[in-house]
Amino acid sequence: IAFYHQEKKRFEIKRDLLKRKINLVSLIRIGLFLFTLIATYFTFENKALFVILIIASLIGFVFLVLTYQNLTSEKELCEQLISINTIEINALNGEYLDLPKGSEFIDDHHFYSNDIDLFGKGSFFQYMNRTATGSGSETLAQVLLENNPDHIIQRQEVIKELSQKVSWRQKFLALANMVKVEVDHKTIISWIKTYKSFLPSIMTYLPFLFSVLSFVFFTLLVFNLVSFYLLLVWFFIGLAINSPFFKKINHLYVDAGQVKDTFKQYHSLLKEIEDLPISSALGKEHKDKIRSSDKKASVIFKEFSKILDAFDQRNNMLFGILGNGFFLWDIRQTSKIDKWVEAYQHQVQDWFEVIAYFDAQISLSNYAYNHPEHHFPEIVQSEDILNTIALGHPILDKKLRVDNDFIINKNDFHIITGANMAGKSTFLRTISLGLVMANSGLPVCAKSIKYSPIKLITSMRTADSLAEESSYFYAEIMRLRFIVEEMAKEKYFIILDEILKGTNSKDKAVGSRKFVEKLVKSGSAGIIATHDLSLCEIEK
Repeated sequence: IAFYHQEKKRFEIKRDLLKRKINLVSLIRIGLFLFTLIATYFTFENKALFVILIIASLIGFVFLVLTYQNLTSEKELCEQLISINTIEINALNGEYLDLPKGSEFIDDHHFYSNDIDLFGKGSFFQYMNRTATGSGSETLAQVLLENNPDHIIQRQEVIKELSQKVSWRQKFLALANMVKVEVDHKTIISWIKTYKSFLPSIMTYLPFLFSVLSFVFFTLLVFNLVSFYLLLVWFFIGLAINSPFFKKINHLYVDAGQVKDTFKQYHSLLKEIEDLPISSALGKEHKDKIRSSDKKASVIFKEFSKILDAFDQRNNMLFGILGNGFFLWDIRQTSKIDKWVEAYQHQVQDWFEVIAYFDAQISLSNYAYNHPEHHFPEIVQSEDILNTIALGHPILDKKLRVDNDFIINKNDFHIITGANMAGKSTFLRTISLGLVMANSGLPVCAKSIKYSPIKLITSMRTADSLAEESSYFYAEIMRLRFIVEEMAKEKYFIILDEILKGTNSKDKAVGSRKFVEKLVKSGSAGIIATHDLSLCEIEK
């Protein structure tokens, strides 16, 4: 928290300095404009001096405009970095309920998605998610939902390495937040993959030739070597060449306008990834995916962004008419889009996935950095699935939560009972979340943890469904059936909370006993919490 306060203060000082510079540049621009007006009045008679003055003023004005834009971008970057550090301070103080909840990732049919407060208000996802892109958010959710205990050590290595690169992580997020995109990345990938050119091949070269001839005619007109009417006829010929493609170009313009901001945002993110020094094997593997081309991916994205910006000039009515009449502007830009898509349409998806991967890894690494008291699980192949000291729930206030030492063997099935509000469900969710975090490569809220990797499956929060015409009891039975079917395929760590609540006490007691006996005979490991003391008798 002290570090984030320090960073926030540093960027606030820098932002205020940039504000003063921006105001100074604005005053200089006004001063230059007034000076040019006055100087023009006094030098108008001296043609040579007048031309030099105008050229110098234009150069000065362009320089000031570019300086103003650069300073404004720097200021916006500072404001984003201030916001990022403020979010971290608030989240570490327990104020994170305004962050994205990830409710769209809740799946009643998933192995554990709906049971352990992974998504939704006050969830683990809401607490740790810092993704800045829609694809990054989906990738982060997929990491938590993957239920894959393979390659944990490699995942840990990436998180450990990126957790120490705070400046890089924050700059990546700040750059991503500076451009808001409204179109889903999947839509963009689909558009590029299914893109079909509609221009005949001759249109690749015609705009250039037509533009050259237009300049020739303009030059000849200046020297009174051709009639103005010839230029006018040439203008209408240009419009006539454009007209057969006008409708399709309009459709392309609408589609291109939707993806423009995304490419503007993503080329800077690719540049950050390209400049990232990373040594972990999994991180390098993903970074290398954007090195497969003759150019850097960031350069390729930037080129496309510039093409789309140039295409957008047709929106200016005067430029749109004159540009198409004399330079075949729409055809020229459409041809550039055709070439770009043809060259890179099979690589774009990989580049988007790399951005999503690092965006998700930033959230995971940020969590690790924010919790130095947590420990990365020691991955072991032993009889114990879990051997933890002081395992706690990471979202609960550390001053109030109860941490527990817990050991469970691969062939153990534990029955937990106790009074209402004694903490049974919280304990089950603590263990479930600990397994999910371990499989994701995250450090776990414990003083130490040894872990023999395994998949997780739970039944803790069953609900009836009018849409699926299922009662509460039927939903429970179907969930237990799902567990049995999955258990037949491979080993799982099974966590159950008060199963068969939808039936009478007698049937519940008999059914729960039969089900637990089936789990134990299968060699599965897990835990069940219950109020039914008779279930505890099967320990004997």
